[in-house]
Amino acid sequence: MPHALLLTLRFHDRRYHGTGNWPPSPARLFQALAAGVARGAALKPSDVEALKWLESLDPPAIAAPTMRDGQRYQNFVPNNDLDAVGGDPGRIGEIRVDKLIRPRLFDAEIPLLYCWRFENDPDGQAHMLVEIAERLYQLGRGVDMAWAQAKVLNIEEAERRLEEHGGTLHRPTERNSGVLQACPGPGSLKSLIERYKAMGKRFHREVKGKKTQYAFTQPPKPRFRQIAYDSPPALLLYDLRHLARTSEFQPWPLTGIVRLTETVRDRAAARLAAALPGKAACIKRVFGRARDLTEADKAQRIRIAPLPSIGHPNAESSIRRVLVEIPPNCSLPVDDLKWAFSGLHLGSDPETGEIRDDSLPMLIETDDWRMPDHYGVGRNGKQTFHLWRSVTPAALPERAARRRIDPARRNETAKGARERLEEETRAAGAVRQALRHAGIETAVAAVRVQREPFHARGARAEEFARDTRFSRHRLWHVEVAFTEPRDGPVIIGDGRYLGLGLMAPEKQAFREAAVFAIEGDAPPAAARADILTALRRALMALDRDENGAVSPLFSGHEANGAPAGNGAHRHIFLATGANRDGSRLARLYVVRPDTADRKSRLSNDEKARFERVTKKLETVRAGRHGVLRLRGPAAPGPDDRLFARSRVWTSLTDFSPTRHPRNGADARAFLERNIHAEVLRRGYPEPKVELLSHHTGPRGGIRARFCLAFSIAVQGPLLLGRDSHMGGGLFAATDDDRHAPR
Repeated sequence: MPHALLLTLRFHDRRYHGTGNWPPSPARLFQALAAGVARGAALKPSDVEALKWLESLDPPAIAAPTMRDGQRYQNFVPNNDLDAVGGDPGRIGEIRVDKLIRPRLFDAEIPLLYCWRFENDPDGQAHMLVEIAERLYQLGRGVDMAWAQAKVLNIEEAERRLEEHGGTLHRPTERNSGVLQACPGPGSLKSLIERYKAMGKRFHREVKGKKTQYAFTQPPKPRFRQIAYDSPPALLLYDLRHLARTSEFQPWPLTGIVRLTETVRDRAAARLAAALPGKAACIKRVFGRARDLTEADKAQRIRIAPLPSIGHPNAESSIRRVLVEIPPNCSLPVDDLKWAFSGLHLGSDPETGEIRDDSLPMLIETDDWRMPDHYGVGRNGKQTFHLWRSVTPAALPERAARRRIDPARRNETAKGARERLEEETRAAGAVRQALRHAGIETAVAAVRVQREPFHARGARAEEFARDTRFSRHRLWHVEVAFTEPRDGPVIIGDGRYLGLGLMAPEKQAFREAAVFAIEGDAPPAAARADILTALRRALMALDRDENGAVSPLFSGHEANGAPAGNGAHRHIFLATGANRDGSRLARLYVVRPDTADRKSRLSNDEKARFERVTKKLETVRAGRHGVLRLRGPAAPGPDDRLFARSRVWTSLTDFSPTRHPRNGADARAFLERNIHAEVLRRGYPEPKVELLSHHTGPRGGIRARFCLAFSIAVQGPLLLGRDSHMGGGLFAATDDDRHAPR
């Protein structure tokens, strides 16, 4: 009959200063048990046999209290290098080194439980370990005083205590994913004894001729197994089907996703509570609302995620499937939860099963994972992606909410570019925090927020607020570019347990622009033309194939060498960015043609080529300006005025008209007509144009600067005019549109 050795560990204080993962690893506990019974280097034979038996068992399950990181502080301690000061203890202050310590804080009233399962113990080693546990006196650093008690229980009683613990439950898994914990294995005790002996012989004397030296030998490290804990959550998938015609879907409207989630949650919880009345408290923790749960409870909470239909241009985005995510430390068995959802009719009475509203769908379990695959949750192999975009908007904190505009005073309360930029910057910062709260630790390269949907048949962010507790001003559609690809599901924001903040990977995502930071000594702003010429040559060299040919995307020339002058703008745009005072160049921009010209179209091969070549760029040899070392490529940041969304744009560099004026033509009228036509030709809406300044060169060439105002906010960058491919006609979002042309 299977039994369990359940070790209960308590700390004297509510702080743990040890390094490594939380909870303390089984290997660290094993070391503490060995240290507790050791007398110097001596271990009793009976203790050795008991510890060897423990290291032969499978890794234990661990129940631990909820933890949070405490305040980090700096401690100064002497290192083990007294010989460096001649062996004089009075000079020990000279070899002090700083050590950063950040304790973990938790409720000391809640113990840690370590549970080992075993089948046979003919020699009574488990009972010997009960005695060994009583001699444990610390775990972690020297200040982490602790004590332990152990019991031998039947497996049912041990599992019950683990489930009723109330903290987080960590179980070992055979999968590669999860948190790696060091665990004792065969030979671990022997390696600890060898390390202890070697510690006393780290220094030894070597005589070479007449010279005597002391050599240091690093003691061997202990041998432990690395075991993955906390397997990925269990995933259940259900279709929304007609009650009478179960072969047909009964779709739910996209913007009603919160109501659907709440209905499914409440019906399933009521159904399970009616079947298991003795587990009402546990069911409340697993299904409860976030506002009613403690931090420890939230780790057990399941997540219900309705999946809008995406993946095809004609998909209407209504909801036909529901994904249920069960955390690995959930205190309810997966089979019980599967029963609660399977065959659940959303219009039925949870106690009697009577159908009260046959217009609502029922949940039918399915094994068709093609739709979850569009959300990065496929079952046929792990897929990872860099770029993720929201299908349902994320509910961000109140500080990231947009300012409300009074419809009756729309003109007086309209937002300027500065305010819109500040709102989007705050929202982007809140997205990064929301990712951390959702447990997503992958580093973020860029964040973009907007009210409009990213998917063709999606809905604006504010349309999801109806009949929810979230203000429509807190809802944002979000795009996140990660530095490393990751898999799904990705669900963020305060409404992530209510169907909001659901994101899907962009499988055909390509970088629209590459931003490079200039490291070291930056060239002067006056060198812009030279730097961009050198940048273009560097990109052409990286794009050159084995025959020496360069694609029109980077050369701007056809295969026969003729300029690509058909007006299609199918080659890259280059630009520079200056430092704060405008005296030095700080950034280089390489912009994809279809980003600067909305009417331009690139194939996926051309987009992939742009991605591949820009990733290779590391240096630019700029002649007399030296070699520029670049850091990147990166996506444009949320505060980059060249790539912002704004209604008003002002020239940063001179605009060159696309043709020469006729003799005697009015220069002002000619320039305004030319840039007006250029804006429309690039696919932007009708602008209001204000000529700020213009001048004529010695050879009759005209250059000008403008302020452009659109009726709606447009997305940058704006590069217009004859030399726009080399940084001319560059515009920036204006901070204040009160002076925009009317």
